[in-house]
Amino acid sequence: MLDMPRKLPLNVTKEKNRHGTWVFYYRVDKGPRTRLHGEPDSDQFKAEYKAAVSGAPIEKRRQTGPVQSLRWLVDRYMESAGWKNLSVATRKQRSNLFKKAIENSGDADFRDITQADMRGAVDDRADTPAQANCLLKAMRGLFEWALKNNHVDIDPTVGVETISYKSDGFAAWTVADIRLFCAKWKIGTKPRLALELLMCSGLRRSDVVHAGRQHMSGNLFSMRTAKTGTEITVEFTDRLIKVINATETGDLHFLISSHGKPFTVESFGNWFRDCCREADIEKSAHGIRKFAATMAANGGASSHEIMAQFGWASVRQAEVYTKKADRKRLGVSGSRVAAEQTEKELSPHLISSAGKIGNNKAKSKAK
Repeated sequence: MLDMPRKLPLNVTKEKNRHGTWVFYYRVDKGPRTRLHGEPDSDQFKAEYKAAVSGAPIEKRRQTGPVQSLRWLVDRYMESAGWKNLSVATRKQRSNLFKKAIENSGDADFRDITQADMRGAVDDRADTPAQANCLLKAMRGLFEWALKNNHVDIDPTVGVETISYKSDGFAAWTVADIRLFCAKWKIGTKPRLALELLMCSGLRRSDVVHAGRQHMSGNLFSMRTAKTGTEITVEFTDRLIKVINATETGDLHFLISSHGKPFTVESFGNWFRDCCREADIEKSAHGIRKFAATMAANGGASSHEIMAQFGWASVRQAEVYTKKADRKRLGVSGSRVAAEQTEKELSPHLISSAGKIGNNKAKSKAK
């Protein structure tokens, strides 16, 4: 870039991207911008500038050098420190997404993937917006790493937007659900222990399958969560301790299968869902975590208290519950204030009016 001409061609501007690299655009007045690749004195730049001036479409840039497949790039990414810093759950989710993307791409050169390709991949999954956004997030992580390590010149995910949608996710359990489950699964059964553990600890299923007596100190339970790496500390109630002591457990795992073996995350989810169906409940383990957070908020726990219990890395998720609880409490309180003030303002007039009406009726009868 040192020999870059001092004066750029007509209608060409330059700017630094967030990675500190100069990029060039062709734009007439306030019209659309066209990205020009290469340096101003390169053949590629000149060809694209000529096409932009004439209004002709710019041909898709082909890479020079040996073809490198998306599989090759993903393999290199998975060897990086950035990949290893991701949580186990995130790595597993992204591995599955990359596997599907590799199958779809075949042996195409990853350097030929464009913003339009990424936008198309997101649009193709518009019916499942959560999956579309997860794919975009995974590819964004991949190409941000690739750009920093000089595997690509452009990050094709830049400017591609996620799909906006509203979803409450897993359905939260209700008090009625808890009672129904307890009626089916008595103290001493493994499903009942799973329920009580999830309610008291608020653990995700990825953590509850690893929970055991080694995490206990008296009635205090401490554990580092798999998803965020945050250490949580909660107090087990006497009720939960009673349920644990009354149930068959493993040496290092509270929850074990009918074969006496610890559950995997997937096998626990499937097993517990079956237990729920036997109790006529069409919900999952994650809904109990929502129930526990709701109970904490309704009981007056602060956002930071809930954040600490449930292992969230930011206060935003905790505020989902505390704000709902606060709105409910404030709504009730506000309605009482409004009713009292209404009564105070209107009662004298209503009484006075009632007296006048009564007097008028009496006078009418007297006549």
